[in-house]
Amino acid sequence: MSEDHRTRPPGVAALPGMPADFQAFHQLYRGPYVRWAQLHLKSRADAEEAVDLAFEQLAVAWPDVLRQPAPEAYAWKVVKNRTTDLARARGRRPVLVDNAAFETTTLRQADDPIDALVESLALYQAINALPDRQRDVMVLRFGLCYSTKETARILGITEAGVRSTVRYARKRLRQTFGLEEGEGDDHPAN
Repeated sequence: MSEDHRTRPPGVAALPGMPADFQAFHQLYRGPYVRWAQLHLKSRADAEEAVDLAFEQLAVAWPDVLRQPAPEAYAWKVVKNRTTDLARARGRRPVLVDNAAFETTTLRQADDPIDALVESLALYQAINALPDRQRDVMVLRFGLCYSTKETARILGITEAGVRSTVRYARKRLRQTFGLEEGEGDDHPAN
């Protein structure tokens, strides 16, 4: 990595001279991408670096990106790949929210913190075991609290696709925990 890349302000990767549509795309998506990458990399600086590298890759191929059926979906894959690449380069594997259970308000307010911790860790492991699309939707919708509409925009899918994916993910999680239909559905699908 060049010294120039490390010293420039975050978020300005490949913007000078780029078309207005790329700059608008960058402005719209960089924030959500960094928030997601930070969950996986456990470092804001690493998340910004991974996302900036993804935007550099997208900038080079921007005309091709725009020809994709869903440019947002293509960009999401690039961000995920760059996040994974950076984690490997740092000698670690990307994690979802392995230790987020230790930071939750629920854990601090629980009558029995050990039981709450065990339940939280089991939930995070079950979410990690979901297929990619289901995991992405659940993390964006419920981990990062994006609306259905925002999640759809970030992933480059329809709102109906987000709602359907949430239903399938919840069904799979209920099966994992041996819950009945509707049990454990504390969050609305929208």
